[in-house]
Amino acid sequence: MHIVDLSANNANALHQAARILVEGFKAHWPGAWPDMDAAMEEVHEALQPERICRAAVNDEGKILGWIGGIPEYDGNAWELHPLVVHPAYQGCGIGRALVADLEEQVRVRGGLTIYLGTDDEDHMTSLSRVDLYENLWEHIANIQNLHGHPYEFYQKMGFTIVGVIPDANGWGKPDIWMAKRVLPE
Repeated sequence: MHIVDLSANNANALHQAARILVEGFKAHWPGAWPDMDAAMEEVHEALQPERICRAAVNDEGKILGWIGGIPEYDGNAWELHPLVVHPAYQGCGIGRALVADLEEQVRVRGGLTIYLGTDDEDHMTSLSRVDLYENLWEHIANIQNLHGHPYEFYQKMGFTIVGVIPDANGWGKPDIWMAKRVLPE
């Protein structure tokens, strides 16, 4: 496997990237990219010149997963969006490799921080179904992963929970914000 820029000139690769978005989010977040049209729109947005869009590719040219980065705050902070690995290849280190590659890409561009929002729309953590406006930091300090929410993956990659947007996706459905410094002082 190697990681390369996703090319706007490779229609097959763009189609593969869109298909992975649909398939990769179908199990837990089917509304994220419910069809190929929505997924192709996301792929094209990820290919904007100011953004980072990288793909993990095997020796046969098959895309196994891909990641995007969006510059914010004058390039000091970059939003990780999206990260997806084909379901057949999840748990093989591809997501970790893509995040590490994005960190290097951001570092080279002078970025200081990568951040992301990871929604809990399906009650996968102890932050759901509660009023987070009461004792917010206590809830965050005691977070529990109830059903395989990806926040733990990001913690293993060195990201820290830096906040929560309560009710971002409806009552009791927060967006968990995480960040990681990638360029030391």
